Amino acid sequence: MARSGHSHPFTSASRGSAGAAAPVGGSGGLKPARLELCDVTVSYNGRPALLDVSFAVPHAEQWAVVGPNGSGKSTLFKALVGLLPLRAGRVLIHEEPLGLEKECVAYVPQREVVDWRFPVTVRDVVMMGRFGRQGWFRRASSEDRRVVALSMEQMGIAELAGEPIGELSGGQQQRVFLARALAQEPHVLLMDEPFTGVDVATQEAVLGVLEALRSREVTVMVSTHDLNLAANRFDGVVLLNTRLVAAGTPAQVFTPAMVAEAFGGQVLLLDGALVVDRCCPPEPPEDGR
Repeated sequence: MARSGHSHPFTSASRGSAGAAAPVGGSGGLKPARLELCDVTVSYNGRPALLDVSFAVPHAEQWAVVGPNGSGKSTLFKALVGLLPLRAGRVLIHEEPLGLEKECVAYVPQREVVDWRFPVTVRDVVMMGRFGRQGWFRRASSEDRRVVALSMEQMGIAELAGEPIGELSGGQQQRVFLARALAQEPHVLLMDEPFTGVDVATQEAVLGVLEALRSREVTVMVSTHDLNLAANRFDGVVLLNTRLVAAGTPAQVFTPAMVAEAFGGQVLLLDGALVVDRCCPPEPPEDGR
């Protein structure tokens, strides 16, 4: 369908009541975990950060979100979990309006927006992924502890369970956040720049988990600056520059015309690879300051 056109760091983006989401690995009789945006506009201080954006991600597919800095990638993810209000349009998940969906949406934010001085351990952070099921004031059950242990093991951080989150490396912190998301047993997983500032081993670990989630039919969206990664490892691509430039398969989206429309002269095609020619300016703060 290609077409032109520091808060609290450890809050859960779960939707619906505790226990409403079926465990990862089965649909639980729910409608497909399909994300659909219809003419979505989001503004900061009266200026649009996303403008009339429409696209749909099919059930269980994995899509990359790409575009220059300031193009609205982070804004898109925050709108999808209700952290930013829509000025216009609507978001549907499981064919239900945002806020009424019955499944769990897991959101992994950029590391740069997290206050790493928050005094919690790795196990504490991963357990926060269970809050949507157990409630804020209920004790963790044996099932909660089992899922948390399994999520840490899956991300290779079980031996760090008792370590303060602020003392970990960037790659380890990213693994902790993904483990927390896995502990939610989500139907939809959103990850904002998970490969920025991490080592190759962490990147491959994240990609390995995403591949494993295919068999569990988890719908995934990941924002990235790595265009070749987006082209080679994902089913679909959303190309943004405030407006939607294109959405569809990598072959449909990564055409010279579409890439030039989004990036201008910043991207070159060399020997079949997409190369960023120069760095983009930093993305402006969302509060306009």
